[in-house]
Amino acid sequence: METRRDVFQAIADPTRRAIIMLLTAGAMTPNTLAEHFNSSRQAVSKHLQILTACEIVNQEQQGREIYYHLNADKMKEIEKWLEQFRQLLAKRFNQLDHVLELLKRNKK
Repeated sequence: METRRDVFQAIADPTRRAIIMLLTAGAMTPNTLAEHFNSSRQAVSKHLQILTACEIVNQEQQGREIYYHLNADKMKEIEKWLEQFRQLLAKRFNQLDHVLELLKRNKK
């Protein structure tokens, strides 16, 4: 049984994160993307396959070239997941501020 890839698998690799950042500037072909890395076009294409399977990038055929576009909506899944931690950390910092304020008052 093949497991479905998710956005977290996609962003786990630094090369894929770099590809995502490059695509924020606009659509690119695999050859254009490969120029930014010390790896082959085939290696970049494998990363693009994973990003496509995770729906982080979309393909668009234009003549003989395939252009890859960032699917920003899919990136919202990551943002939504991280927001839970932002809220938790904010709550804990507020609690810490309260404790520090109590300690300061008791010290006086």
